[in-house]
Amino acid sequence: MMTITETERVEIVKRPDIKILVVDDREDNLLSIETILDKDGYTIQTANSGRAALKALLKEQDYTLILMDVQMPDLNGFETATLIYERKILRHIPIIFITANDFTEDSVFKGYEMGGVDYISKPINPNLLRAKVSVFVDLYTKNHQLIAQDNKLTVVNKVLAREIEERKTSEEKVRLLNKQLMENILRLQSTNEELERFAYIASHDLQEPLRKIIMFGDMLNKKHSGFLNDEGRDYLERMTKASKRMQLLIDNLLALSRSVFPVNTFQETDMYTLVKEVIMDLDIYIQQKKAKISVSHLPKMHVIPEQFHRLVQNLLINAIKFSKENTTPEIYIYSQKVKGVDIAGITPDKYDDDYFEICVKDNGIGFEQQYADQIFVIFKRLHTYDHIEGTGIGLSICKKIVEQHNGYISAKGAVNEGAIFTISLPVKQSKEPSLTPALNYLSDNT
Repeated sequence: MMTITETERVEIVKRPDIKILVVDDREDNLLSIETILDKDGYTIQTANSGRAALKALLKEQDYTLILMDVQMPDLNGFETATLIYERKILRHIPIIFITANDFTEDSVFKGYEMGGVDYISKPINPNLLRAKVSVFVDLYTKNHQLIAQDNKLTVVNKVLAREIEERKTSEEKVRLLNKQLMENILRLQSTNEELERFAYIASHDLQEPLRKIIMFGDMLNKKHSGFLNDEGRDYLERMTKASKRMQLLIDNLLALSRSVFPVNTFQETDMYTLVKEVIMDLDIYIQQKKAKISVSHLPKMHVIPEQFHRLVQNLLINAIKFSKENTTPEIYIYSQKVKGVDIAGITPDKYDDDYFEICVKDNGIGFEQQYADQIFVIFKRLHTYDHIEGTGIGLSICKKIVEQHNGYISAKGAVNEGAIFTISLPVKQSKEPSLTPALNYLSDNT
């Protein structure tokens, strides 16, 4: 019989706290609204200016509703709403504007354009205010009820999974596992076909028109930029940069799709020679950045050369890209032999196995160690695109390639003290690449 623990039961019935932010430059208006809504048991927070509201929203984003006066000095309500909705994390919060009776239809339309969902005129009718707030509170509550229901289903699934684990020795368990295995195989085959179609689209259907945009943009810049004013040339430059960034994103997505499923077997490869080849390929980029790369003795290892070439290339580009300003990038590549027990996250059955570790150490800007795992998540970036260019895919590709080699990849860093990326591969490699990355890709993206 399925049983739910007390902790799980509490998780299911947890209700949301109704929190409302009231923004008005007059204290009497704030007090009036707070008094009207107080009897309904809401948590009311106030701000006496648009800037104060923005500061409050920097600290907390779980507001149910914002009531905002339009006519405020410095930042008016419309300007404040525009700044609020520039942040994606705040776009779910509805805003009701509070206006004077003589508000024009054009102003009302402008308010809706700014993202407002409703209006309340001054002087405020208490019953009307409570009724309108109640509508949005009800929507907020129902949304959280849906979330709670989803949590309930998650808990029920956990309980079911626990019961299945307890019956794993039964014949029924074996039958269900076999059925699930067949379904997973069919799903894997289907996903493989979808990835192959994606690879075709990314390599041809998407890239071809993009190349034309870049080509004609370059021609326009070379032949006709003189006929454009400063604003026109700025737009053209932005278009070209955005197109090239999209092309880089497509290339990296294509590389990721190719790294998920193995197409080659392992070959004994001299790692020192492979790394030197990568450095030669990146020679122009390295010279532009005035980087210094030192490589110590590296072992021969069983790898897929093409994929490992991309892995090393991504790590070197990453190390150079995240260098400190006014500091020569210095990168040191070295290796060591360790036992499995020394590798974080490895399973106990591999503690006694021997592993080669290849380390890529730099003197760049580093990162906070708490984000060490997140940097390998696809599209996860610790820096904005304006600060450092990139697509957030390179290290995800590295992780998939290492997993396909039955290995592990980890990172250690400290802010302004550089980083060390460590690749750990078994000395005695299995004959075939691992399919684990493909399964991980499915679980992460379906």
